[in-house]
Amino acid sequence: MSEIIIAPSILSADFNQLGKDIEMLNASEAGYIHCDVMDGVFVPNISFGLPIIQHVSKVATKPLDVHLMIVNPDQYIDGFKDAGADILTVHYEACTHLHRTVLKIKSTGMKASVCLNPHTPVHLLDDIIMDLDMVLLMSVNPGFGGQKFIENTYDKVRKLKELIEKKNPSCLIEVDGGVNFETGKKLVEAGTDVLVAGSFVFGSASPIDTISKLKRI
Repeated sequence: MSEIIIAPSILSADFNQLGKDIEMLNASEAGYIHCDVMDGVFVPNISFGLPIIQHVSKVATKPLDVHLMIVNPDQYIDGFKDAGADILTVHYEACTHLHRTVLKIKSTGMKASVCLNPHTPVHLLDDIIMDLDMVLLMSVNPGFGGQKFIENTYDKVRKLKELIEKKNPSCLIEVDGGVNFETGKKLVEAGTDVLVAGSFVFGSASPIDTISKLKRI
């Protein structure tokens, strides 16, 4: 089994000292830096956009894993590439022409990822999975950090793993929402490759230690 990648979400960082928090992640065993972009339309919250990603990319030494929780993501793909995104995730539910969107992301040199909300079944990716570098499964309803983990996610990971093994074995599975040592261990056992953790990392006494322990669960 490949090494687990930890992707701390800076949505839970202290924005009064964001540079210091990014430097802390640089020094940690985090594999990615997860950036949640929300528009207040697709999800009921507004977070941050291109200017913050630009500033983060100047400090970060880890790949920026940018999760777009926005409507009309196509019109911002080039902007996020220019801002420093390495992986760009769009929502299945936000893309009318998903194949076109995925190809556009890949044409910029970024890795392409598609996210499924908790109610969206895995089989809907059957015709696009071979074009993806990663699939992000939401284990809470998107929009806010610190929510309770949705238990059905374990079964969803197993179904997605089956699809990936049949059609695109190099595609990674990422899970975001309610990740801690207990849920993280079960997610990894089910087939998850990348764990996103926000409040669990940044709210801990030692985020660097928490990241290290998550990587070894």
